[in-house]
Amino acid sequence: MQYAQEQQATVSVEVNPTDKQLASELFDHLGLSPSTAINIFIKKSIAEGGMPFEVKDPFYNTANQAELQRRFNKLNRNQTQDNKLD
Repeated sequence: MQYAQEQQATVSVEVNPTDKQLASELFDHLGLSPSTAINIFIKKSIAEGGMPFEVKDPFYNTANQAELQRRFNKLNRNQTQDNKLD
């Protein structure tokens, strides 16, 4: 059984040269070309309906958010006290 050749589109990305080299070595170790690895990532993203892993921003970690809330509360208390003096 022969499969029809799917039409391909080109995707061009800019990456740090060191990251490119390290990724190429990793993919090679896995028996993949960078193109195949990127295609796997794209297919998995589509199947998952989003990124196939959690994307985190350290700004939004629990400890940082608690500290920000503490500071906002302190700021609000100070503003309330200033308004009482008027």
